[in-house]
Amino acid sequence: MRKIKINLKKAAKKIKLLMLDVDGVLTDGSIILDNEGNEIKAFHVRDGHGIKMLIKAGVQLAIITGRHSKVVERRAHELGITEVYQRCHIKTVAYEHLLEKIGVSDEETAYVGDDIVDIPLFKRVGLSVAVADASEYAKKEAMLITKNRGGRGAVREVCELILKASGKWEEITDEYYHG
Repeated sequence: MRKIKINLKKAAKKIKLLMLDVDGVLTDGSIILDNEGNEIKAFHVRDGHGIKMLIKAGVQLAIITGRHSKVVERRAHELGITEVYQRCHIKTVAYEHLLEKIGVSDEETAYVGDDIVDIPLFKRVGLSVAVADASEYAKKEAMLITKNRGGRGAVREVCELILKASGKWEEITDEYYHG
């Protein structure tokens, strides 16, 4: 167990790009449609704050999701995530584009997912993370399984892991403690 934690910390320290799935990761996986055809999603505020802290620390963020939703575009904009890839049924295509565009290697990337469609990225990235309520298939392939469920603080856990491993946690959170 200790060896795994050391390897996770070592992997997390190298991360320059964190990629996130949406449904089941940034949300609890529910897709709510109203009578007018509008899609409603609930995002956890602490996940969002973790993302903002990570961006402030210089880590790039991206969203790669199989569905398309204006709600995702809005939330990404609010958080400062400029790399948003929707309708990605083969997520490795977006992944390859991101690596080239941002100029990072596999080991400098992390991905948080929750289902079988995320496994190809789990096999490529330097840090693969499945949320606590992910499918068993995804959990089996991930390096780390979060304590929190998707849409309920799982992304914040990953953000904190990366910030702490890189030694930037204190720098980023200092303003909260010292005004």
